[in-house]
Amino acid sequence: MKQLISFILKTVPRPALQRVSHYAMKVMMVFYRGNNVECTVCSKHFREFMPYGRNAPRANALCPNCLALERHRLMNLYLQRKTNFYRDHLKVLHVAPEHCFIDRFEKLPNLDYITADIESPLAKIKMDIHQIPFPDNTFDVAFCNHVMEHVDDDAKASSELYRVLKPGGWAIIQSPIDYNRETTFEDATITDPKERERLFWQSDHVRLFGRDYAQRLAKGGFNVVEDRFVFELPRDEVKRFSLPAGEVIYLCKK
Repeated sequence: MKQLISFILKTVPRPALQRVSHYAMKVMMVFYRGNNVECTVCSKHFREFMPYGRNAPRANALCPNCLALERHRLMNLYLQRKTNFYRDHLKVLHVAPEHCFIDRFEKLPNLDYITADIESPLAKIKMDIHQIPFPDNTFDVAFCNHVMEHVDDDAKASSELYRVLKPGGWAIIQSPIDYNRETTFEDATITDPKERERLFWQSDHVRLFGRDYAQRLAKGGFNVVEDRFVFELPRDEVKRFSLPAGEVIYLCKK
């Protein structure tokens, strides 16, 4: 199963995967019946989650029902327990929206929820994050996860998200981070896909963030809180929900 998933992720274009993967997963649910793990996004229970990853697929990662990964389950738990997301009336911009969240967020009566992306077939609005087509101070909340490692200018993208947030608004902006690196590594002269995958973790990444990620987000104007929420959770919850034990939540405030 791990080898098959790795092959699919490497060979099938991402837009195509986004269109059809949730249908295939409905079949897989039958083989994962059980009650050892629980998804914080869809609340379904399974024997274990499915493996997921391009090169070395992680065990117990992908929810076969809603397609939530470890980071999605962590983010949703964070929204439930530490923010006003599920309580207050909010206007929300979701850049590169994840499949597991779209339908659920669209159905929340307290949200005016807008999805946008430059290429994702799941998003309602086609948008370049370097030039967000909304006026200043439009949104209360923004989500932009696993995007900054792809964009040409992460400082410009951050400043655009900051611009369209209302004063007092907040964003969650997650990216893959190599915490062994002090500073972010990027080199536009590296064009070989295999070399880019080796150095940046994926061939379509243009940088690999280091421990300076928060400072780079702050260049856009944000006050960035590095919230170690998962480190505060009981160990049995981290295991039950299969959360990424070392992931920091980057809460960006205006």
